[in-house]
Amino acid sequence: MTDTRIKVLCIDDSALIRSLLREIVNSQPDMTVVGVAPDPIIARDLIKQTNPDVVTLDVEMPRMDGLDFLEKLMRLRPTPVVMISSLTQRGSDATLRALELGAVDFVPKPRLGMRDGMLEYTDLIADKIRAAARARLRQRPAPGTPAQPAGQAVAASGSAAVRPAGGFQFGTTEKLLIVGASTGGTEAIKEMLLPMPPDCPGILIVQHMPAGFTRSFAQRLDSLCSIRVKEAVHGERVLPGHAYIAPGGMHMRLGRSGANYLTELDDGPPVNRHKPSVDVLFHSAAHHAGANAVGVMLTGMGKDGAAGMLAMRQAGAHNVAQDEASCVVFGMPREAIAQGAVHDVLPLGDIAGHVLHLLARHGRVTRV
Repeated sequence: MTDTRIKVLCIDDSALIRSLLREIVNSQPDMTVVGVAPDPIIARDLIKQTNPDVVTLDVEMPRMDGLDFLEKLMRLRPTPVVMISSLTQRGSDATLRALELGAVDFVPKPRLGMRDGMLEYTDLIADKIRAAARARLRQRPAPGTPAQPAGQAVAASGSAAVRPAGGFQFGTTEKLLIVGASTGGTEAIKEMLLPMPPDCPGILIVQHMPAGFTRSFAQRLDSLCSIRVKEAVHGERVLPGHAYIAPGGMHMRLGRSGANYLTELDDGPPVNRHKPSVDVLFHSAAHHAGANAVGVMLTGMGKDGAAGMLAMRQAGAHNVAQDEASCVVFGMPREAIAQGAVHDVLPLGDIAGHVLHLLARHGRVTRV
């Protein structure tokens, strides 16, 4: 009988982490560890021998840095990779670079109590490996290929190109763009934000990410985009030309104070096993923004956000979902589509231009 279990290769210089990953993976009925390696040099031979479905990879290792190995792996033998990352500033920066290089997702190493902490992550690690095994790997640009400048991306499927930054003149600051994403979302969010002009409406984003990583993510996007991108702070006014990313480990809601929209953060329990949760943000947008919002569901595993997006549609919002072909994992968009919450399903490269036209087309609107 053919073994249909997900084959996992674990690469980490820590013998404890290798042992724990073997224990965690082998405890799942649908996956098995086919090899462990203390460094990428040994891992190269194991990959050829075992042909793994998913690789877990540490960032800092002897003999070859994890990022160098990842870049070579994605170029020569593309394989779904889940990074195992330290919860440090250096670790979060390296993790974001790994996601840019093609890693599907990451798992943070606990700061204290490594064994107990990792075992508490058993379900999380297993879910991320399952998602990685199903992921579509995006084609990586050849080394030295210049990135498209912000505001000049072209729609991927031949529809109207996104205009350069400043090309749209919005007559109102009252419209909002509300975005949810998970697995594969860091790169999808970047691609969607790059063409946004400085006068675009305010943008609120929930990306499933643990505490310690969202600030680095926001800073990285801020350095690339024409708009201001920042980690959200409780009670701040939502301004045009700004994108606010929910902090890891905190829910973010849209709030109101008179005529102004505000960000609201809270430390409530996880929703759909996530904190921040897309559903929390979307439900608040339905309540406070109604028809003044455009909702976007990007790549991600699971169903978080589907119910909230339906509430947004019922409140008058126009909703867009990323299509299956351009998603790393089509779970969250699929669930939103199945709920009847989505008006338009588009390739990732078309979403920014389409959203800008939706937001600009209606002009000044009335508060709900």
